[in-house]
Parts: sequence; structure tokens; C-alpha cells
Amino acid sequence: MARSCAHLRGAAEQEPPERALDRCEDCAAIGADVWAHLRQCLECGHVGCCDSSPHRHATGHFRESGHPVIRSFEPGEAWRWCYLDELIG
Repeated sequence: MARSCAHLRGAAEQEPPERALDRCEDCAAIGADVWAHLRQCLECGHVGCCDSSPHRHATGHFRESGHPVIRSFEPGEAWRWCYLDELIG
């Protein structure tokens, strides 16, 4: 049985703000052009690079903002992750 948390349940139907990005916002701001995968914050729509990327901007955004749930911003992927409870949903 899949585990869940209040943050993931609260974000289950939430659609993030529309973003037509194909890059990490923070990498673009510093002139970096190498990342592995993109993640999107479900609270504010920020698009950042994953923890397999050199700068780990998605996790940095969570640490700065406290926004707990992200989703994959990769084509064909639909999973979500809660940083606070370390659960995937």
C-alpha cells in the first residue's frame, strides 16, 4: 500500500502555475546550463533542477521557501514528492 501525507493529499488535485520553461530558473540566472532533471514547486510554480544536478536548485527552493511538495517537470512523469515527510505520491 502506498504511503501518503497531508502535504501530498493536499497537493493531489493542485495544478501548479503554468510555466512554459525547459530549463532550471536558477541555473539560467547564474549562467549554468547543465542539469539532470527538472522539478516544479506545486505552491508557487518555481522550476528547479533535481538533486542529481550540480546545483540542486529544487531542494534549495524548498529550504528557502518551505514549500513542501514538488512534482516532476519531465515529460511523461506524474509523481510528486514531499520534502517534509520524504514521501513520493
